[in-house]
Amino acid sequence: MRSAIALALLLATPAWTQDEQRGRTLYELHCLACHYERVHKRDPSRSLVRTLTQLRIEVAQRAAQTGQRFTAEDLEDIAEYLNRSHYRLEK
Repeated sequence: MRSAIALALLLATPAWTQDEQRGRTLYELHCLACHYERVHKRDPSRSLVRTLTQLRIEVAQRAAQTGQRFTAEDLEDIAEYLNRSHYRLEK
């Protein structure tokens, strides 16, 4: 339920509030402990992420699994960092 609420808030967040550098810091502090950067560089045909919306959903779902209390802004910043650094999906 919490992940559904976080996802709804995340999708409602305006794009202008995204902070790539903050997202990178959050990713490095909280996400790299469980997986490594190369996971985002795998063959695109094997990726679950094909759109920016799917990336946001994946970030929110993975964040919910950590038990860490991320805000909607945190999730949006992490998604922004991943999009700019790895996925390069259209907005």
